[in-house]
Amino acid sequence: MELRGVLLDLDGTLVDHASAADAGLRAWLPKIGRAATDAAVARWTALQEPHLAAWRAGTISFAEQRRRRLRDFLGTTAADAELDDIFAGYLHHYEAAWRAYDDVPDALRAIAEAGLATAVLTNGSTVQQRKKLERTGLGGRVGPVFTVEDLGAAKPDPAAFARACSRWGLAPAEVLSVGDDHAYDVAAARAAGLRAAHLDRLGTGPPGEPTRLITLRDLGPLLNATSI
Repeated sequence: MELRGVLLDLDGTLVDHASAADAGLRAWLPKIGRAATDAAVARWTALQEPHLAAWRAGTISFAEQRRRRLRDFLGTTAADAELDDIFAGYLHHYEAAWRAYDDVPDALRAIAEAGLATAVLTNGSTVQQRKKLERTGLGGRVGPVFTVEDLGAAKPDPAAFARACSRWGLAPAEVLSVGDDHAYDVAAARAAGLRAAHLDRLGTGPPGEPTRLITLRDLGPLLNATSI
């Protein structure tokens, strides 16, 4: 079946979330009297996924996952309103550090020249991810944006991909999923019937993966492939 669209992940694929989170945390911690150490960054990073998973499962709100992460990180029993104010300080620095990867414009240009549509499938919140795209100059350039809140399913559930394709009006076999997380963006996409390529920027992906990109600039040959 002919390829008609490329479904892109956002964090780690289009926007460098990891660097922004690192820079944001290191700028914010001294302002609250904490040392901006590598250990602190590692702990902040480790605390992200458990609370985000609870939000994606629908058991807590997006604001609450932030509060719980902050409580664990700071060891505080502060009230919700105070925690929201504290977290806002981190967000200010995190958002200021948002940057699109420098290979994104070339990739979007190659996709457009191949006559293919683009869309984004992200496990982030609708408001934050749309803001991220706008702030990094990608708003309006990546097609529809599908989120957990829109679809009622999150990666790595294959239903997230199936629903995104359905909303997009494309058959799964007509879509190439591209993302940095092999389990979430590649294996799950294939389970839903999509084609998939792993963006392995750090070279740490599974050794047996047949469709691997080190940079989005290598995407071109896949856009005309009859099978991936």
